[in-house]
Amino acid sequence: MPKRLPPRLPPRLFTGLATGLSTGLSARSRGWLAGAAGLGALVAGWWVAALTIFSGTSVPTPSGVVSRLLEDGLTFYRANFVVTIEEALRGFVYGNVVALALASLVLLVPALETVVTQIAIISYCIPIVAITPILYIVIGPPSSGEPSGTAVSLAAISVFFTTVVGALLGFRSADRTSLDLVSVYGGGRWKQLSKVQLVSALPAILSALQIAAPAAFLGAILGEYIGGVDRGVGPALVNAQQNLDSERAWGIALVCGLVAGVGYAVFGVLSRFVTPWSTGKAA
Repeated sequence: MPKRLPPRLPPRLFTGLATGLSTGLSARSRGWLAGAAGLGALVAGWWVAALTIFSGTSVPTPSGVVSRLLEDGLTFYRANFVVTIEEALRGFVYGNVVALALASLVLLVPALETVVTQIAIISYCIPIVAITPILYIVIGPPSSGEPSGTAVSLAAISVFFTTVVGALLGFRSADRTSLDLVSVYGGGRWKQLSKVQLVSALPAILSALQIAAPAAFLGAILGEYIGGVDRGVGPALVNAQQNLDSERAWGIALVCGLVAGVGYAVFGVLSRFVTPWSTGKAA
């Protein structure tokens, strides 16, 4: 008897598998490729502009900035950025705790909504540059080795508005049926807030914190300009400006962008895990 050959798989199966794999890979890598392409185009445009349009000015080339970064070394950046990051973290915590507390208070006492909203708007509209000297006069210079109170205060003010608005929007997005169910079982506004509204508001709160993280870092830097500190990103930038050291100034600015981006990314990753849980969907 002739030997029977195994059945051949249809060619369309292989075509479908290849198409599915390529589509999945492209979906995962499309964002990274687009970001890398945009970053490469930005650096290339900066390099060309520094060598042509801004030739002979204080605009350095990317290679000059990288060389100065390596020359300054890790010790210089660690000594200055540790101080500013600590100030930003303190202000981030203080400002967000007060913002979340006031947003929760609005749900418990709705009559306070107008007052809380006006405070948030004032904190957003007030000129940071104008209020910095006032804060410095009121708070005073920091003690030796202590963070600048002015920088911490500006970091807290910088995050207040975003978190208040995000928390209020998130609290109000709670499912009406779930709130009624808690009310039927005898729960008051506090039970509704802790059992339903807080969980449903987590995506909006994390989105607000994601924006607040870079804002806190920027507020701390602005507070250091007249915050009476000897070390920090603000004093380092002032020193580079006074010495007309453009390579160092650009290097500090790039590291500032990196630190702010890390803070933004941390809450973005956290939001990807928390959002499916808060909405009851699979991750």
